[in-house]
Amino acid sequence: MAKYRKLGRTASQRKALLRGQVTSLIQNGKIVTTESKAKEVQKIVEGIIALAVKEKDNFETVTVTAKVPKKDKDGKRVKEEKDGKKVTVYEEIQKEIKKDLPSRLHARRQMLKVLYVDETNKLFNDIAPKYANRNGGYTRIVKIGQRKGDAAMEVLLELV
Repeated sequence: MAKYRKLGRTASQRKALLRGQVTSLIQNGKIVTTESKAKEVQKIVEGIIALAVKEKDNFETVTVTAKVPKKDKDGKRVKEEKDGKKVTVYEEIQKEIKKDLPSRLHARRQMLKVLYVDETNKLFNDIAPKYANRNGGYTRIVKIGQRKGDAAMEVLLELV
């Protein structure tokens, strides 16, 4: 028994097709496709979401301080005179940023292997917290009926 469906395509065509469908599913939340394609996409998406759920809290918050030139209402730098020279006035700004830990960076790279568009922030910030208390089963396949042209079984693949 094969570990995956070949879908009547070469390896590169199959990879491109699945990557496109996985990206669309994560962006839109649901896609309509044939049953065999949906089952292959489902395997990939389940793995990606499981990885996102596992690594969703794996970051540290860092406070960054920066000196930024003060500007007037016209957007020009404010200058004051010190010791006979005009010197730009600076103000300190502090901002907290999230810094990914190495395992989360690795997870992000694994996701980018599959996705066409960088949707990793959506996975970590929106999708993973939604499924935090769930052990798998992040997608659902609903049969729609046969396609008119070739009578292939069409299904709706959606995030639960």
